[in-house]
Amino acid sequence: MAWEIENSYFMNVNHQVEMVCNILSKDKKLQNGYNAMGFSQGGQFIRAVAQRCPSPAMKNLITFGAQHQGVYGLPHCPGESSHICNWIRKMLNLGAYSSPIQQHLVQAEYWHDPLNEDLYRNNSIFLAEINQERRINESYKENLMKLNKFVMVKFLKDLTVDPVDSEWFGFYKAGQAKDTYSLQESVLYQEDRLGLKAMDEAGKLEFLTVDGDHLQFSKEWFINNIVPYLK
Repeated sequence: MAWEIENSYFMNVNHQVEMVCNILSKDKKLQNGYNAMGFSQGGQFIRAVAQRCPSPAMKNLITFGAQHQGVYGLPHCPGESSHICNWIRKMLNLGAYSSPIQQHLVQAEYWHDPLNEDLYRNNSIFLAEINQERRINESYKENLMKLNKFVMVKFLKDLTVDPVDSEWFGFYKAGQAKDTYSLQESVLYQEDRLGLKAMDEAGKLEFLTVDGDHLQFSKEWFINNIVPYLK
C-alpha cells in the first residue's frame, strides 16, 4: 500500500495510464466492456485511459471531484502540517513546468497556471496533452465519444479542488485567478476539440452535484445517483 500512495505523488501519470491500459487489455473478464469510476485526480487519469486505450471498451465513465482542467492550488493535501504537501507546494511554486518536476511530480502534471497559459500549454506533459491544448489527436476525440455516458460529479462545498469548476471542465479565465468560465464557454467545447460538445448535444454528458466537501457523499446518494450508470 505504501508504494501505491507514493506512486500517487511521484509516478509519472503517463506511465501510470500505460500500465493500467496494459492490465485492462489482458483481463479477459473485461473483453465485453466495463464501467469506470475515478476519484479526485484518478478522474482525469481514468479519462486518459478512455481516450488512449479503446480496447477493451469503456462503457460509462464516472468521475468524482476530478480536476479535468487542472488545479491552481493544493489546499488540504492532506493538511498544512504535512511535510510532503509542503514540499510539493514549494516545488510547484519554484517551477511546475520544468522538465524534472513534470516528469516526477504527479501534481505538477495537472497544475494549470492561468497567469501563464502559454507556459502551461507548452510544457504540461499530461493535462495539456489529453485536453488537446497543443494539437488535435483525433483518436482521443473518437475514443471518448464512444462512451455511452460521461458523468461528472461536482462537490459544491469542495475545499480541496481549486477551482471547483474544474470538476465540470471549467477553469479560471486567463490572466487572473478569480473569475471562472464554464465548459460551454471554453475553447475546448466551442471548437469541440475533444468531442464534448457533440457528446453534450447527444445527451451523453451528465453533470451531477453533491452538497458537500471533496468526495463526501452518502451511500444513499451513491445508490440513487450512480448505481443506475453501472448496470
